[in-house]
Amino acid sequence: MLTGIEEVDWASLGHAYGPADDVPALLRGLASPDPAERETALDGMYGAVHHQGDVYDSTLACIPFLLELVADPAVQDRGGIVELLTSIGGIELDDEDDDLDGPAGPGPDDAEFVPAANFAMAAAAVAAGADVFLGLLDGTDPEVRLAAPVALASLHPEPALVLTLLRERLTVEPDTEVRLALVAAVGRIALRHASLRAETVDWLGWLARAAQDPGLRLAALAQLARCAPGRIPEDIVRWVTELLEEIRTAPRPEPEDGGGEPGPARMPVTLVGQVRELLEDHVAGRRTPWTEELLRTLHGALDDRVDDRIALILAQLRSPDPGQRSDAIWLCGGLIRLWRGRYEEVVALVGAQLDDPDARLRDAATSFLERLFELGAPAADALAAVLTGGSGGPGGPGRPGGFGRAGVSGGAGVSGGTGVSGSAPAVGGGLGQLTGRTGRDGALLALARSGDSRAVPLLARALEGPGEVRRELLYAVDGLGPAAVGLAPLLRRRLAAVELDEDLYDRASPLLYALAAVRGGQALPEVLRLLRGAPEYRREWVREAVARTLGAFGPAAREAVPELRELLDSDTSAVATTAARALWAVEGDADAVVPALVRWLRPGSSGADRCAAAQALGAIGPAAAGAARALRPGLTSRDLWERVRCAAALWRVSGETERTLPVLLAAWEENRHARVDIAECFAEMGPAASAAQLPILTELTRRRRHNAREGASGSHDVHQDEKLLTLCRAALARMELRGLQGR
Repeated sequence: MLTGIEEVDWASLGHAYGPADDVPALLRGLASPDPAERETALDGMYGAVHHQGDVYDSTLACIPFLLELVADPAVQDRGGIVELLTSIGGIELDDEDDDLDGPAGPGPDDAEFVPAANFAMAAAAVAAGADVFLGLLDGTDPEVRLAAPVALASLHPEPALVLTLLRERLTVEPDTEVRLALVAAVGRIALRHASLRAETVDWLGWLARAAQDPGLRLAALAQLARCAPGRIPEDIVRWVTELLEEIRTAPRPEPEDGGGEPGPARMPVTLVGQVRELLEDHVAGRRTPWTEELLRTLHGALDDRVDDRIALILAQLRSPDPGQRSDAIWLCGGLIRLWRGRYEEVVALVGAQLDDPDARLRDAATSFLERLFELGAPAADALAAVLTGGSGGPGGPGRPGGFGRAGVSGGAGVSGGTGVSGSAPAVGGGLGQLTGRTGRDGALLALARSGDSRAVPLLARALEGPGEVRRELLYAVDGLGPAAVGLAPLLRRRLAAVELDEDLYDRASPLLYALAAVRGGQALPEVLRLLRGAPEYRREWVREAVARTLGAFGPAAREAVPELRELLDSDTSAVATTAARALWAVEGDADAVVPALVRWLRPGSSGADRCAAAQALGAIGPAAAGAARALRPGLTSRDLWERVRCAAALWRVSGETERTLPVLLAAWEENRHARVDIAECFAEMGPAASAAQLPILTELTRRRRHNAREGASGSHDVHQDEKLLTLCRAALARMELRGLQGR
């Protein structure tokens, strides 16, 4: 085994972490009888030799030895090696995103061309040895049979032969998940090879109707939708719902014996092991965990058929199977992140899962609701019920609260009490469950982000306690409006307890943000303590955060004027411009701050400096009209964000529509991520921005969210897109109102 491995000069080759002289040990480890050694070796292959999908010269040198290991039936866990080879050789360069308007890619003389050549050589090398996978289709190990179909569909140079063998194997394969993998591999061949697509699509259509196994019919339907979207039936929701119910009620098959010796329990000492255990935990106790992937494939194929996808998710959320309901929540998370739609009923049904006995289902519901902000309102009653012990869920139904005192007002350690009216309801599970990353903690965050005032007494109770309060809860205070004003004394007490050490910024910034949101001017002494005693580490960050909070306090922060004037001279634009805005809010003296802001617009300042100054001047408005001349050069900057910031500021200080509107309209088309800021300016312009009506109407009719990114998301993405829609409607309403008044 591994003949010739010593003949390779591994030390002259490299991988992600340097010389590849450790690779022979990894390859031998893959063949070890010890499962822990095999796992460690596989982890090393992914971590160094095939790091993040890269192909190095050492990766290429490994391919013959990996193929030899796959061919040896005495090697255990060969399924993992097959998957590794599939990843190494299955990179499809044609699938990479191309920027047709951008510069040409690297040429043969460029250093960056070598990795691309490595990918091509890897694909050729694995394809040359891909016959080894043919013998795996009827092996005794189901894990190997599970990995073989996609390897053949991705790597074998004779797709017609592979297609025939896959279809033949399907007729005798006993393992459910392997059968599904066979169907997925058939679909992959149809997508990769146009000459085989028509017959393959016809076969998938037949299988979706004729297969006895409902799981197989669902798999065929998912691949049919993926390969031929035009052949998706109109009654797809009914069809899939019936299949899911048939799958749910079908007798549970006996698990197949893998035929090998059971190994000792393996600890997740590697990344591969940890991922494996997470996946095992995810599917533990589920009869048909494979339905999740089938439905994910189907949803991907349905793409912009949002109404059908919502209807399918609603049907799943009404299923008696908690696993199907959990799948529906995760699938809806991807749907709502990318697409606009009417999600009220979906959100309400997700809220109903919060008191389910299944902990994983509750966690899925909470995680989903956390990111909805205002769209989470239909679940607010369910969230409040769980948090106040009015229903089941974490801690069980009707579990008494553990917050100690029932009342919130008074006794907070700050003169005058909290000012929160009424009493905090009893909260099941106690304070500890509100202050860590727990289900209740997430439920409270979802309730607060939805803007529901019932979150206020619960936040007060959390702030009263001794534990740390999750920072996201404090950043959610700004959405609670006037109802949150009574939190100021509790926030003040918390801020007073923050130590002036190197953790100051991390601990204080969420509290400062919340105090700014509630205009807690009574906390001025505590805020000034931070400004005067901040350590050198991250001092500028602390100063910026403090200045922002003082600006929110307005005239109540008059005692801070001397410190703010000192900050105007800061060498950091973020600090100086924030201090200028604060001074304006406190004193209202434009002459004292506008010159300090204009200096950041002069040549030699960075784009970030000019953006910060422009935003501060825009916030001051017409009183900063003297800065118009300094803002105009920014309209022609090469930096889009500088153009947007300067154009918006120029309009706000001078009302110059003729200069600014074309800049904003051009930026709207150039960068979709700038649209929230631009729409806000359009809404302020009103009728003066009438030329923006068509872009605004176009945006309002789009189904896809403006900031949608495949494979990536941020916690505020949905909220930002909903904000854009709100601003667009406001801008349009102002334009139309003026038009009606002029008739």
